[in-house]
Amino acid sequence: MFDLFHGLDLWVGLSLALALTFVLAFEFINGFHDTANAVATVIYTKAMPPHLAVVLSGIFNFLGVLLGGVGVAYAIVHLLPVELLINVDTGRGLAMVFAMLAAAIAWNLGTWYFGIPASSSHTLIGSILGVGLANALITDLPLADGVNWGKAIDIGLSLVVSPVAGFLVAGGLLLMLKRWLPLSKMHKTPEQRRAIDNKKHPPFWNRLVLVLSAMGVSFVHGSNDGQKGIGLIMLVLIGIVPANFVLDTNSTTYQIERTRDAANHLNVFYQRNEAMLGEYLALKRVDATTELPRNFRCDPELTMPTIAALQSELHGVSNYADLSAEKRIAVRRYLLCLDDTAKKVARIEGLPSRERADLQRLRADLTATTEYAPFWVIVAVALALGAGTMVGWRRVVLTVGEKIGKQGMTYAQGMSAQVTAMGAIGIANVFSLPVSTTHVLSSGVAGTMIANKSGLQGSTVRNILMAWVLTLPASMLLAAGLFWVGVQIAG
Repeated sequence: MFDLFHGLDLWVGLSLALALTFVLAFEFINGFHDTANAVATVIYTKAMPPHLAVVLSGIFNFLGVLLGGVGVAYAIVHLLPVELLINVDTGRGLAMVFAMLAAAIAWNLGTWYFGIPASSSHTLIGSILGVGLANALITDLPLADGVNWGKAIDIGLSLVVSPVAGFLVAGGLLLMLKRWLPLSKMHKTPEQRRAIDNKKHPPFWNRLVLVLSAMGVSFVHGSNDGQKGIGLIMLVLIGIVPANFVLDTNSTTYQIERTRDAANHLNVFYQRNEAMLGEYLALKRVDATTELPRNFRCDPELTMPTIAALQSELHGVSNYADLSAEKRIAVRRYLLCLDDTAKKVARIEGLPSRERADLQRLRADLTATTEYAPFWVIVAVALALGAGTMVGWRRVVLTVGEKIGKQGMTYAQGMSAQVTAMGAIGIANVFSLPVSTTHVLSSGVAGTMIANKSGLQGSTVRNILMAWVLTLPASMLLAAGLFWVGVQIAG
């Protein structure tokens, strides 16, 4: 890990250390901000002592990060347009990273202080969108090119659909439990359990489900939210010390050969579909031997020269470490541009589904050595998120347990909300989509309150909805402003 500072100018090294500290601080804050939601029901229902619940939740968050992969990480990274990802210099890279992190940390701390279950996911995504749009304005790009809108729409839909699904599924699950087991003790609140049964803890099976589902939510939260921190660190490393991290220098010869073969097969794919794609890719107008400018923009019409340039750079290469820093940066540029064009081609109407599936496989092979994270990055994020989980949980637990509904939460409500949240976030992980643990769980609790005819506390729901509505635009504006200031300072 520490060799990444070797040979750096003092100010660049200090900036890198500070940026990494900011990312880990964001994940630490995310830990105590969001994990309160994972343990809120299990603490409120007295299924586990608070400190044991929080420690175990921290452990499962840690494991979730370690085992979660990097799919969500790069879903977040690719919100930024490919032009910004391939043309970032050190000064602009620093401005981009600090703007995103400062905006996200400021909003997270503010909402946590007031006990509002706001979403770290919304905050981070809003910050990234703000930087992308600000960069478009600064560089005179059309706003349509300032953000990867296709990816933004996919993520936006997941963030909107997941809490609605949480509300409906958790409410439906509670209604099923009330219908099938109407006389069960699971429909008591902790206060009723103490007053009527003179017992402090839930019935055994209810307690077991509450504990297991809480740890499940912690695990999938670590997998989903931890990857966001991994994505941020990779943005930091690529933006500040690109020569060492633009490609996975630990890639095997086989992986490099797969990348080279993917470019060859992509060439064949486009030739095979020339009737449909010939005009879009300028297959007859632009020769493959056309020399690419040093800092060319990704353009579908330059696809064939880009493939040729990539094949030339990788010819005979068995180890990325053998390439000069400049050539590694060039290879990454070619790969990202080819992937960006392939992604656009896949959306063209009329492309047969079989061909579209082939294109998706080629894209996976093209990006196999650019979408990665060193093990030390994963461990650092896991530790930060796990440690953050163990502090600061009280404010949000009180909100989720007592301030959403007009009555206290029953054991059945806690189980329904937690099982729903675990399932929803787990499914999102499978499809590499970021979702908000906060909003899925709090909407699940709200759904069970409606299903239980308990009613909702208007002031709390209003605060949660206000945070849900304001988080995205507020973080966008804050990050955009900070990025503009940073670019001016960087000159």
